[in-house]
Parts: sequence; structure tokens; C-alpha cells
Amino acid sequence: MNILRKLLLPFALIYWLVTYLRIFFYDKRFFKSKSFTIPVIAVGNLSVGGTGKSPQIEYLIRLLSDKYQVATLSRGYKRSTKGFVLADKNATAKTLGDEPFQFYTKYPKTIVAVDENRAEGIEKLLNLDVKPDVILLDDAFQHRKVKAGFYILLTAYDDLFCDDFILPFGNLREPSFGKKRADMIIVTKCPKDIDELAQQHIKAKLKVSQPVYFTSIAYDDCLYSESEQFLVQNSKKEQKLVVAGIAKPRPFFDFLEAKAEETMVFSDHHNFDEKEINSIVNKAKNYKIITTEKDFVRLKGLLPKAQLFYLPIQSQFLNAANDFDDKILNYVEQSSRNR
Repeated sequence: MNILRKLLLPFALIYWLVTYLRIFFYDKRFFKSKSFTIPVIAVGNLSVGGTGKSPQIEYLIRLLSDKYQVATLSRGYKRSTKGFVLADKNATAKTLGDEPFQFYTKYPKTIVAVDENRAEGIEKLLNLDVKPDVILLDDAFQHRKVKAGFYILLTAYDDLFCDDFILPFGNLREPSFGKKRADMIIVTKCPKDIDELAQQHIKAKLKVSQPVYFTSIAYDDCLYSESEQFLVQNSKKEQKLVVAGIAKPRPFFDFLEAKAEETMVFSDHHNFDEKEINSIVNKAKNYKIITTEKDFVRLKGLLPKAQLFYLPIQSQFLNAANDFDDKILNYVEQSSRNR
């Protein structure tokens, strides 16, 4: 524990008290939460960033889209717009935020919207000519103004919420007892070879009664540009530049076997300025520039098209995937029937 963290402990205690009171007032209904008859699934975490919310939202889109009209609603972090924005042909990563724009480009049949006020955003989605059957709230575990019908809490394998502390001493947005609101918990970014004994140990540490699932990040076999694709395995043998503006880029770099001198790291959701773009171009020379899918939607059009590639990822359940799918589908079906 570094000295700065120790110095921040008094502020963390104040933050803990403030968040505790907020939770208490919502739980006791002194503060009002709005419920909706439409199925609403909230995906979020207790910690700050890096738990794999976007791959999990995309998993739910794929699971539900064959049968239901799905909508996603995010706040649109670091976007240039305010209020409710519905994705359309004029949308960009700047107007929506990088992750919502990624949803829009990958899943064109999905309704994608952003609004910092989730309750108002849901109301506006329900007033569309083509109305959603189910709404996925991205990063909304702490957004108590809306009472979702189903809560999925994510926690990363190497950064479990039970091992953390409240901000700014630690990285938790709220005390860990917030886990009680979850209908299920997913331990994300697990090693693919994690065994049953290790899973049981983690379940015991989390001290929860809800179902607990384990997922890992599945990387695609290919890199993609706007016009072509390229085998990842071949890229590992070539000189390249790997650029990442995500919370925890180390696994991404490791998968691509990128040497330290072949990487450039930026902050999560980073908006690249002209100087940084020039720096990337100069460092890359004429080699491939490989980035994450989230960064690609921000870098597209700023870097040479022939050089810029991205590596897609998916959330992959290590076991009990059918059980997870059944719980989600049953919730949506029953909620839809009760409307």
C-alpha cells in the first residue's frame, strides 16, 4: 500500500459514509426509484472500470436479438453531446461515446441510445415509433433513479470487489454490501483453465447467495480493418505498433505478444488529439497499427486506413452458459408476459 493511498484514507471514510447514506435512503424509499413494466437489465460493477461490461452487453444483445427488439442505453461517457441521443446514420464515437457507437456499428438491428438520466432515456425509448421489447442498461449498477428488473454485477478475477476498498483509498464506487442488489454475479477475465476448486474458493470469498458465473475474454482469430482481415498469428511474427486506450491493456498486449517498445498506452475512453495521432503515425512507420475494437471507433478516419486494424473480443462462459442464458431468457419472457 503506497503512502498516497494511506493519506487518502480519511477521505475514503467520508466517501463511504456519503455512499452508505445514499444507499440507505434509496433502500428505505426516501429517495424514489422509477420502475418500468418493460424488461430492464442493468449491467455494472462496484469498482471503477475494467470489468468487461461492453463484452457482456454484447453477449446479451446476441442472446436476445433473435426473439426481441433490444435497446441499449448508456450515459455516453466522454461524448460531446448532452441529453438523449438516438444513434442513427449521422452518429459518431464523439456524439455517442465509443462503446455505444461500437454497439451501433456491430448490431445495426439494435436500438442504441445515450442519456445521462437513465429514467428519462427509458421514457424516450418507450415513445419511439419502433419500441424496444427489452432494454439493457450499460454501467448502471449505481444509477438508483431507475429500478431495473434484473441486475448483473461484474467483478474481475484479478480485482475482486471483496479485496478492494472504497474510493479514493481503493477503487470501489460504493461499499461492497451493494452486492446484495445483484440478481447474479459474473467473475470476468478469468484464466481459461481455472478449475472448479478455484471457482469455489472465489465464491466463498465473495460471500454471496446469488448465482455466480465465470467468464474469460475470447479473442478473435483475425484482425480487421475497414476493408480486410489478417490472421492474428501472423501479426505476432511481424513488427507492429499496438495502441490501447482501455482500463487494463496488459492482457491485450500479452495476447498479441507485443514487446514494450511496440506499445502505446492511453487512458480509458481517450480522445486522441492531433499531436497524439502524429506520434502514433511516426512511431508506427509503415507497419500495422493494431488497437482494440473500442479504440478503433475513435481512431478510424484519423489514422491511415491501410495500417489500422482492430482485434474483436467476446465474453465467453467457462461453464454453466446454458443456465445463465435460461435465467436471462426466463426473466425477459416472464416480464414481457406480465406487461
